[in-house]
Amino acid sequence: MPTRIAFEFETPGGTSPGSPGGTPRGRHTTSLTYERRGSGAPLLLLHGIGHHWQAWEPVLDILAAERDVIAVDLPGFGASDGLPQGCAYDLTTVTPVLAAFCTAIGVERPHVAGNSLGGLLSLRLGHEKAVRSVTALSPAGFWTESERRYAFGTLRAMRGAALSLPVPLIDRLSRTPAGRTVLTSTIYARPGRRSPEAVVAETHALREATGFHQTLAAGRTVLFRDDVPSLPVTIAWGTRDRLLLRRQGVRAKQAIPGARLVRLPGCGHVPMNDDPALVARVILDGSSTD
Repeated sequence: MPTRIAFEFETPGGTSPGSPGGTPRGRHTTSLTYERRGSGAPLLLLHGIGHHWQAWEPVLDILAAERDVIAVDLPGFGASDGLPQGCAYDLTTVTPVLAAFCTAIGVERPHVAGNSLGGLLSLRLGHEKAVRSVTALSPAGFWTESERRYAFGTLRAMRGAALSLPVPLIDRLSRTPAGRTVLTSTIYARPGRRSPEAVVAETHALREATGFHQTLAAGRTVLFRDDVPSLPVTIAWGTRDRLLLRRQGVRAKQAIPGARLVRLPGCGHVPMNDDPALVARVILDGSSTD
């Protein structure tokens, strides 16, 4: 069963790219919801914008056979609280939140794997040496300006559609492969494989994501161009990613020369459901302590 924990975090103040106002320096309180399974080396899982920890459900039990897996709802998404008033949803703020969350649950420098926004946050945690290794699945932040505008426009359209669809229609669409394609084909290459219950739940998560617009606003000028030295880094990209095109993986490799760049054949932007066995193996290899 998911757990909810309240904790304090400290922000350094100032601004980071994409956060015009920034967050004032000081201590703040928030609470996050997370699912924890398994045993072994700790592995933190970070989902993408508009999603929730259940995005990792297809691979959770595979990973939990070898890792102490912690899948968390990011601030303003899923069942987690939004950030306190005055806090920007930028890297400078959310990264300390995640570091403080790990401390609050008794985890020191976990391995981390993230998808999309979660991949960007994972790389930032790696750059700050707050984690042992990084596996980033289609991470944000390696786009050109036109690619960023396309991705953000697509995300806004998805959010608008989720808000406009009547709940009974979402339920009906989820019951057929064609309907699940309508609801989720932007992020999954094989949307028919997603269960009706999961599609309904993640559509509601997108509708109710209180941090959605603030997170997009904070990402307008984000470009990740920092190396992540002295840590194992894996960057994996689905060959059928329709949101962040796979050529962005080449730029990620150029920014982080020591990273292992992996293709995920037949996978979309959120690859965990498209090929759970492959994605789990990539994460386990990336977080190996051997």
